[in-house]
Amino acid sequence: MENIRRIAEVAKLFLNCGIITLCCFVSPTKAMRKHAKDIIGKNNYKEIYVCTSLQDCEHRDPKGLYHKARMGEIKEFTGISSPYEAPIKPSLEVNTINITMTDQIT
Repeated sequence: MENIRRIAEVAKLFLNCGIITLCCFVSPTKAMRKHAKDIIGKNNYKEIYVCTSLQDCEHRDPKGLYHKARMGEIKEFTGISSPYEAPIKPSLEVNTINITMTDQIT
């Protein structure tokens, strides 16, 4: 929650300077996303949900973090040992389930 608060505060500082900021981070709970929205402001916060399956996340993982989480080496890992709550009504949803990088580029 602290990481999300800090990101939202920085985004708000940029907003106050007239700079549009796109922040990419894991925010696994509705409460975290609401907290960011409350800091930034309802009218200036746009939630973009990049949707994919857990299997695709594991398959695309270049650092092997999902494997480590499944082996118990990483605790509280989103989607494995810690829950993920998908957004109900994001401003934009980008569905990447079963789409390769090549498909995304073309």
